[in-house]
Amino acid sequence: MHPRPHRWLTGLLLALACLVPSAHATPPANAVPLAAAARQPAEPPEPGQEWPRLFAAVQEAWLFEDQKFFADAVPRSDPAQLEAAFLAARTQPGFDLRRFVERNFLLPSELAPTPVRQDLPLRAHIEALWPLLTRRSPEPAPHDSLLPLPHAYVVPGGRFREVYYWDSYFTMLGLARSGQDRLSRQMLDNFAHLIERWGHIPNGNRSYYLGRSQPPFFSHMVELEARADPTVPARYLAQLRREHAFWMDGEDGLAPGDAHRRVARLADGSLLNRYWDDHPGPRPESFAQDRATAAKASRPAQEVYRELRAGAESGWDYSSRWLDDPMRLETLRVTGTVPVDLNSLLHHLEATIAAACTQAGDADCAREFEARAQARAQAIERHLWHADGFYADLDLRTGKPRAQLTAAALFPLHAGIAAPERARRTAASVRAQLLQPGGLVTTSVDSGQQWDAPNVWAPLQWIAVDGLRRYGEDALARDIAAAFLGNVQALFAREHKLVEKYDADGALQGGGGGEYPLQDGFGWTNGVVLQLLALYPDLEQAAPMSNPAPTGRRRAESPSE
Repeated sequence: MHPRPHRWLTGLLLALACLVPSAHATPPANAVPLAAAARQPAEPPEPGQEWPRLFAAVQEAWLFEDQKFFADAVPRSDPAQLEAAFLAARTQPGFDLRRFVERNFLLPSELAPTPVRQDLPLRAHIEALWPLLTRRSPEPAPHDSLLPLPHAYVVPGGRFREVYYWDSYFTMLGLARSGQDRLSRQMLDNFAHLIERWGHIPNGNRSYYLGRSQPPFFSHMVELEARADPTVPARYLAQLRREHAFWMDGEDGLAPGDAHRRVARLADGSLLNRYWDDHPGPRPESFAQDRATAAKASRPAQEVYRELRAGAESGWDYSSRWLDDPMRLETLRVTGTVPVDLNSLLHHLEATIAAACTQAGDADCAREFEARAQARAQAIERHLWHADGFYADLDLRTGKPRAQLTAAALFPLHAGIAAPERARRTAASVRAQLLQPGGLVTTSVDSGQQWDAPNVWAPLQWIAVDGLRRYGEDALARDIAAAFLGNVQALFAREHKLVEKYDADGALQGGGGGEYPLQDGFGWTNGVVLQLLALYPDLEQAAPMSNPAPTGRRRAESPSE
């Protein structure tokens, strides 16, 4: 059996002969030519860079339960003056740090549960959530960490007051299913704006996220919008190419065995990618946790901070997938890993650029990116396959694939680049090791990290279901969808909410672990649930279930460190 290619690419290529290239080469109104876009503006400072001792004092004192809370605060006056005032006042008798902060900073509003009617069925509940999760950027205030966006956007929910990169693709799937086409296009235009403004899509629209991106789903967003408008790929070609340039920066002149930023050239000359972050130091939004993690390590703190930040770029923050010792976060080595999911996504980006260049009438560009996509697919097959029967990450230190099976193994199937026999073997491995009563776990290791067992995450369920269906593994795809939807619907019937992550061990409840409590909302869960219900309408429960409180174990929320 041969994989099914992405349907929009097939349709696009069939339609190209009927298109006049010049009619489809017009960029969106906010597009910036590549040459002009190279003149990237200076990044605003991260929170705390202009008031470092005050920032460290607040975060180390755990003045607020969530470290992100103070990272999102806005100083009411010049940061240098605030720093000087703090240094002068802190030694005075009766100095109250909290009172100082409350007087000198505009603090984020406290988050309350999202208000929705309690009598709505699941689909209607999700429809009612979209407007409650939709935001517009306020007028930018001096020294605010929020990066303004030109259009409305959907936040995940809970503690997350800004848009997030890879979350948003799965949210957009749900918006499309809900008929929210205008809002979905606005989300795409916001991400195009971020590429034009900053040269890449940051983790989220905060200054403290500018050093890193997230799993690159921009080409998938373009694909989603192309379902109704086949001219979309060429219209966003400049932004697609600029995102690719961001990920490939440093490829020219890179010797075999070397790596620079996000690019690694393997011994045989193959070019693949890794996660990275350009900024040093602990993350402002997890400042105290990162310093505590670095203090436990036997290597320099700056190396640990780089790895923590790169792990945040991966979206899997954090997982035994990145750890030398699965029970010790300080052993993570993300930058020494070539991830199979990242490279599958970059293959999709290159294939999308090739199709868009063909559509725009640029034959040289089309040939270049077709060759890039083909070379990457071949390198994935050559280097990211484990002999035990699954796709795996490559360890740059050993030059060998890591022995751990993770849900990332399904990304080559989602990209349509897996060899058919390898897709079959991967499916068998996944069924045997990762499928649980509540869905597909990220790994089989229960480390206390949130991207490990027993947690299941909505985006990985969709990647798995879509990828398996491409290769005719329909039974496993349905089993994953049924397990996850059963989990979601059981918790919804009991608590009338959707959450960021779920527990797969049979208790059918929200997940645990990580750096912060379980969050309600939740953007990507909403989107994936609607997608799965559209594929498998018979799995929708007609009436709320009457479930007793769960009796299975639940991991206590604990800091990652």
